[in-house]
Parts: sequence; C-alpha cells; structure tokens
Amino acid sequence: MKKFTLELLFKIIGIGSASGLIYNDNSLLLIGDNSGFLYEYNIESSSLKSYPLIENPSQNISKSKKPDFESLTQYQDTVYVFGSGSTSNRNTMIEFDLKQKKKIATNTMADLYAVMQSFANVNPEDFNLEGAIYDGENWFLFNRGNGLLNKNVLFSLHVKKLSDEFSLMSNDYKLPKIKGVRSTFTDAVLVEGKIYFLATAENTKSTYDDGEILGSNIGCINLETMKMEFTKKISDSHKFEGLTVFKNSKKKIEFLLCEDKDTEVLETDIYKLTLDLK
Repeated sequence: MKKFTLELLFKIIGIGSASGLIYNDNSLLLIGDNSGFLYEYNIESSSLKSYPLIENPSQNISKSKKPDFESLTQYQDTVYVFGSGSTSNRNTMIEFDLKQKKKIATNTMADLYAVMQSFANVNPEDFNLEGAIYDGENWFLFNRGNGLLNKNVLFSLHVKKLSDEFSLMSNDYKLPKIKGVRSTFTDAVLVEGKIYFLATAENTKSTYDDGEILGSNIGCINLETMKMEFTKKISDSHKFEGLTVFKNSKKKIEFLLCEDKDTEVLETDIYKLTLDLK
C-alpha cells in the first residue's frame, strides 16, 4: 500500500469553497464553486488577483444562481473552467487566456452534457462533473457519483475542440466506502500516463445538497487499461476538491490540494500530499 504524508502548507484569504487548482510557475490558479472569478495566487509574494469569468461576478453567489465551477484544466496558455452540469444554469465552460489574463470564450455545454448522460446511462439528477483533464488530443471528464445511483464515471473524448465531432468512451468505477458511504470523484490530474484522482465520501444522495463530510481518498487509474491501480484514504474529515502536481520524481509525487468547506467564509487551506511511489 502506498505511503503518504499530508500537511497544511498555507492559507489563502479571499477565496471560499475552493473546488479546483492548478500549480503554474510558482503560482496557483484556483476556482470556487460559488464564485464567478478565476483567482491567481503568487506563492512567493502571497498576493492574490481575481479575473472575472461571468458578467457581474461575485465571490459568494447564491446556490440557486451560481454557475458551480467545479473543474479546471490547462493546456498550453489556455485554462478551461467547467460548470458541473448538475442544474440547467451550470452548463457553461469558460476559456481563459493566461497571457492576456482574460476570458476569451464562453461555451454552452448543455448538448454535450446531454449526450454524455445518454451514452453512460446517467440520469440528469445524477450528473455532476467535478474533474477535467485536457492533453491537447483528449478530454477526460469525471462525473461525481454523489447522486442516488453512485455513478462515478470517467468520460474520455477524443477531440481537440469540444464543439467538433468526437469519439466517446465511458468507464464506471466503484470507489471504496468511508464509514459506510461510497466515495465519489472530486478532481483528477494526469501524470505520465496515469490519472491520479481525489474522491470524497459525503453523506448525501443529492448532487445539489451538501452532507456530512466523512473523508477523502486518493487513487490512480492506468490510462492504457482504464483499470484502477490503487486507492488510499488520506483524511477522515476533509472534503478535498482540487488536485495539482507540485513536484514529481521517480520516488515520489508531491501534490497540492484545496478543500471545499461548504461555507461562505473567504479563506482556503492549501495542503501538500506527498505520495511515495516506491
């Protein structure tokens, strides 16, 4: 079984309900699921910048109106921010240019999300995307199975632009339970042909309503076989929703994680998870 260490690295004031992060050149790009901004935090200077992703953005949008940005991924100089698709007003994908530091496109994903639901037999009420990876040729999108049917699904789309014709595959995963509750995908990142993912156990049968947090796992899926290689519980109390690579070597991977505390408090804890690969 993989050995790990988990430590609190630092706290960011000004961001709440963090749901995704990317480490990039000594900075962190972050989103919050109740916010209309993309944030950039410089680790060395502890400075925070925010960039609007929607019209009239706010840091604490009400639950019924929020775009529910749960996933972000980067390829070259573009960051892609995905709404979860769990309600009709959460079907947006934003493209953000890192050089220009501004939003360059807003895309409606409703039709694509409907195709994905039909293909994988996921009911609309069980659809809740919380992880995204793009490698320039393929998109990997992760459905969090916190609905009634616990449908944890990895969607693989072979296409450069999601508006073009694509080939689609889906794989279902039965993730381990924590305290009797099935854990569910909350984020993922690609590392040398393997997908490392986070999964949280939350005592709810709804993609909309929050529940008691029971802990989080990290796991690994082999990209060639699409089989799960391992899972490991890393916390009994945290709802980790963001995962990015900090440092990588043959012996270990250091990840940075962010936590969604399901509150309106504008502060975010950043953790370092060191995973022993030996």
